[in-house]
Amino acid sequence: MFRVAIIGCGGIAQVHAAVLNNLPETELIACADIRPERAGAMAEKYGCRAYASMDALLDAETPDAVHLCTPHYLHAPMAKAAADRGIAVFSEKPPVISREQWALLEDAAAKVPFGVCFQNRYNPNVEEAKRLIREGVYGRLLGGRAFVTWKREIPYYRDSGWRGAWATEGGGVLINQSIHTLDLLVQLFGAPDRAETHMVNHHLKGAIEVEDTVEAYLILGGCPVLFYATTAYTTDAPVMIELHLEKAVLRLESDALEIRTGDGTERRTFEVEAALGKGYWGTGHPACIADFYASVAEKRPFRNNLASVKDTADLMLTMYEQGRAGL
Repeated sequence: MFRVAIIGCGGIAQVHAAVLNNLPETELIACADIRPERAGAMAEKYGCRAYASMDALLDAETPDAVHLCTPHYLHAPMAKAAADRGIAVFSEKPPVISREQWALLEDAAAKVPFGVCFQNRYNPNVEEAKRLIREGVYGRLLGGRAFVTWKREIPYYRDSGWRGAWATEGGGVLINQSIHTLDLLVQLFGAPDRAETHMVNHHLKGAIEVEDTVEAYLILGGCPVLFYATTAYTTDAPVMIELHLEKAVLRLESDALEIRTGDGTERRTFEVEAALGKGYWGTGHPACIADFYASVAEKRPFRNNLASVKDTADLMLTMYEQGRAGL
């Protein structure tokens, strides 16, 4: 049985808590948040103990692992602080907001099991698309495109106390809303070879420092990939990833996989669990978190370990280095 603590008790932490509560191999023993009412509410719901900070929690408790559900800029330093105490770390995305932070994660991952919550890697339609590509069912990959068109307004940033600022969020739509899609592109196509990125703030000028829209031309695994993400849309539309192969076009949208060939179109749907949080967060959290603890118990590499997220993190940071100049 793994004794687990959650640091940060906001929206995504509720998903982590629900998964941990349902896993037979984990016990949620404590939680911490600088807003006492949030930690208190989680503690009351799950029968654990509440603290006002990670330091206070770790001084009083001895968890086997912590889940970092805190603002972006805290992920890397908190991971190192937990690892220095010999505690395994499961971190929300993004792993880092700067290249300087990467060294902190390397230090942490050298000491304890470390994983990042890229839960969409576990989506059945993603795994099926990877199989079709790996086995060459429709020939080799030629290129692709991806669209993330969501909606975020001023209160989302203003009420958080940390979003919308370079120093604390590390960026906008790329690092926050569309990093999962960027990660899937790297998983499907391969390591990044080249990026040309443009960023702009269309609808929140003066309200946030960071981008609300990003457009990029990427070369991944030798293939051209077009990437577009924005939070200036009118709703949270399903993410769309399209893969152009020699003999077919694969389209991933929500939990479905559409296969278009010269003979027609086949739509495959997959049985998935209901989303624990917002529907567009996906349904992969239970599988991802369960796999983390299984990997620790079995002493095997976790699918989302530090080495496996390096290409995504490096590409994201490169895109910011290119795109921030135009903001």
